[in-house]
Amino acid sequence: MKNNEKIIFRLAKTDDAEKLVEIYAPYVKNTNITFEYEVPTIDEFKQRITKILSKFPYIVACIGDEIVGYTYASTFRERQAYNWCVETSIYINEKYQGRKIGEILYTKLEAILKLQNITNLVASITYPNPQSIAFHEKFNYKKIAHFTKCGYKQNCWYDMVFMEKMINKHETLAKEIIYLPDLDKNLVEKILQK
Repeated sequence: MKNNEKIIFRLAKTDDAEKLVEIYAPYVKNTNITFEYEVPTIDEFKQRITKILSKFPYIVACIGDEIVGYTYASTFRERQAYNWCVETSIYINEKYQGRKIGEILYTKLEAILKLQNITNLVASITYPNPQSIAFHEKFNYKKIAHFTKCGYKQNCWYDMVFMEKMINKHETLAKEIIYLPDLDKNLVEKILQK
């Protein structure tokens, strides 16, 4: 980060959808990082934000009025036994990459997920993607699965890997998941402002 940049972290709002789509669009149009073909509409993004915030954190990083990156956790699988496992995602505005914003976002995401009693974090990563692999390894994620040529985008077949990290103990009697709306808002705010 540049010394004069003050970064504010907060939970996303549906009003952020347009700015979040602007960050996400180049990933859809120009990369294989996401397997989406079409940039979602602002209304679609609003729905995604609402759905995620009904359970999990969706955190944005702002410099001034500009959103420069975001991260969130989403349901890994719909069946109830998977409730303690989430999939993590992160996107940084291209011009703000390399400033450790992603590291701070992921640290805050993880801290809130721990409070929610989540145990497993899974990252789904297009392969090869050495930058994302290294980023997740820095956070102690381990590669647990490799799927061969399972995604087709921009006239090319791509592999995909799962990387996983445990953030809470797997107790014999699993602790109840505390969804974001039921979590102590003061604790969440403390993590975001730390």
